[in-house]
Amino acid sequence: MNTALEDHPIHSWLTDMDGVLVHEQAALPGAADFIAELQRLARPFLVLTNNSIFTPRDLRARLSRSGIDIPEESIWTSALATARFLAEQAPGSSAYVIGEAGLTSAMHEEGFILADADVEFVVLGETRTYSFESIARAIRLIKRGAKFIATNPDVTGPSAEGPLPATGAVAAMVTAATRISPYYIGKPNPLMMRTALNRLGAHSETSVMIGDRMDTDVKSGLEAGMRSVLVLSGSTREDEITKYPFRPTSVLSGIADVVPLVERLTPLSSQELDED
Repeated sequence: MNTALEDHPIHSWLTDMDGVLVHEQAALPGAADFIAELQRLARPFLVLTNNSIFTPRDLRARLSRSGIDIPEESIWTSALATARFLAEQAPGSSAYVIGEAGLTSAMHEEGFILADADVEFVVLGETRTYSFESIARAIRLIKRGAKFIATNPDVTGPSAEGPLPATGAVAAMVTAATRISPYYIGKPNPLMMRTALNRLGAHSETSVMIGDRMDTDVKSGLEAGMRSVLVLSGSTREDEITKYPFRPTSVLSGIADVVPLVERLTPLSSQELDED
């Protein structure tokens, strides 16, 4: 399945984080080598995550502890994508935000006023401390006309003790009470991919998305017009691929198998000039 992947050079790389580069805060084989190869060949890249809890600085530190060196500006979260989208839609407006530093700091940096009354948006992200009071306030604000936004649709998140309720599960509770569904920004919405491509100044036709999930990574890459690589080191097993009505461009065992492709698929200087 690598033939189609190699039909055209790859200028830019997008990759998921959990299940591709790390698993439970431990680097997966080949992850550090993959990032080092991208940097050696000066390939534009972003590491994407639906997790809205942490800032890029937090995530950089966590990745660094696992042995993967990634600059802050190369990390793109659903919180950043959400704040960027809302700034384009309604710059300088107000929002009631349920989330942690990754989301609140992103909203502040885009010029939003964070308030708990008379807001234009209710923005729901992930937090380890969802409170009944904050959820009730969100419901009331949405009932009064605030537009409902959620960073990502994931219904559970990982923890050492097992799955925890995440943004999608809490959003379902709010939807049940308001009869209003949120607009989700993170994967599988291709908007997450398009904002990432815009950040890189990249084109979908010459970019690739690497992920471990068919229902988010591969789907959003496909819908954004990119080639995709599914690695089998995370959520989706090989025997589950045929359950979906779409296919990744390539299926590989893990990120270590992608490392030699970076140089092989790097365009010649003349090709990059033609693209520019």
